[in-house]
Amino acid sequence: MEQEFELIAKTFMGLENVLAQELIQLGANNVQTGRRVVTFTGDKEMMYRANFQLHTAIRILKPIKHFKARSAEDVYNNVKTIDWGKYIQTGKTFAVDSVVYSDEFRNSHFVTYKVKDAIVDQFREKTGKRPNISVANPDIRLHIHIAGDDATIALDSSGDSLHRRGYRQESVEAPLNEVLAAGMILMTGWHGECDLIDPMDGSGTIAIEAGLIARNISPGVFRKSFAFEKWPDFDKELFEDIYNDDSQERPFEHHIYAYDIDMKAVNTARMNVKAAGLSQDISVEQQDFKDFKKPAEKSIIIMNPPYGERITTPNLLGTYHMIGEKLKREFGGNEAWVLSYREECFEQIGLKPSIKIPLYNGSLECELRKYTLFDGKLADFRREGGIVKTEEEKAEMAQKHRFKKNREFKERVSGNDFYSLKRETQANEEGDIRTFKFHSFEERRKPSRPRFDDDKREYSRPKRDHGRKDDFRKERRGAARKPDRRKRGFDEED
Repeated sequence: MEQEFELIAKTFMGLENVLAQELIQLGANNVQTGRRVVTFTGDKEMMYRANFQLHTAIRILKPIKHFKARSAEDVYNNVKTIDWGKYIQTGKTFAVDSVVYSDEFRNSHFVTYKVKDAIVDQFREKTGKRPNISVANPDIRLHIHIAGDDATIALDSSGDSLHRRGYRQESVEAPLNEVLAAGMILMTGWHGECDLIDPMDGSGTIAIEAGLIARNISPGVFRKSFAFEKWPDFDKELFEDIYNDDSQERPFEHHIYAYDIDMKAVNTARMNVKAAGLSQDISVEQQDFKDFKKPAEKSIIIMNPPYGERITTPNLLGTYHMIGEKLKREFGGNEAWVLSYREECFEQIGLKPSIKIPLYNGSLECELRKYTLFDGKLADFRREGGIVKTEEEKAEMAQKHRFKKNREFKERVSGNDFYSLKRETQANEEGDIRTFKFHSFEERRKPSRPRFDDDKREYSRPKRDHGRKDDFRKERRGAARKPDRRKRGFDEED
């Protein structure tokens, strides 16, 4: 049995506990949460699985050395003591990323240069040759983290941030990060037990991440590569076995409904859903939320409305008032989860949340709030056994949260007088909820294309060819997988 070693999984603020639970379910040992990180132990297989299967991890690091860094000389000397020949082979390239929180080191680039100098000097002294540095596509990625005088240098086993799943073909303005979307879904406790609705879906991120969770599809199946594939000790056969094992995938008996007012966003979402191979499970339609009607089946709503920051809207507060009215009138008996940035916006929803969870959307300190909705009077709902707030939610709500209540609106938002905004909304009900800018996915690569079979399935999952070493990196996932045949009505720098 291979010896276990220390690993670090990076994530966003607020998702640490969700990631820890994912790791426990994956079989990791010694799982401990920190600030934007979860540490754990595991063997090589666990490291591969963590990269391939986790929904809420941004990056998986394998520490090489922990040391005290009180000066630039400490960094240089400690890095130089590491036998870099074990990690960087002759003729291979490397790159270094730095994250620094220290009074001694004010510039992360300076730390990066010190690490590079130590590695290059060691190779020159031992071999007479220096390894090359490649920022764009290095063979080995290194990561150094300094907090105070505590330093850790680690191998980056992921490469590109794990939120870059590989299914996104196009994007709209300010798309929701895939890891954050997955974390929001997992926080609700939803794993496919009922229908899911996103009424403001943008480019389809929440819907697609929900589809992956519902079917228990590993998000790494879409990626073309991981950094650990270039390591000297890479076990190709082991990773092929992990990649080709779909035994944990499951059927999804319900459906995911995604809507948006903007037709360009709808078309973008449809393209991304198709690339993920989830067209059977996700419907994407153009619809304004003000036209929302109560679904026939039990459902959960998860939504990320505009905040008035990265996405503009002519009537922000009026939009949130409309959201509250629609939830009250059309969604009784179900629950809704809303992510937003401003207390003023939440106030216009006009509903009392069961729980408030602080989350960061990029640099914006947001909250994810749960609303338990019921028909009739609260007393009658409770008499019939309904639970508005669980004991766990009560305990969570009793804690002090970080939500900033007094943020000022940008000038583009139409003031904070609710009644004038309400009159404005009534006078202009046809106004767009939000305005999108359509653009291609940043750093766009040639996407893997769907493979259409004679029976009109979206595609089938390709298997790895163990015998052809030169063809190991042929397109992995393509754009689809076998559909279910049953019929059914640390601070992240990325």
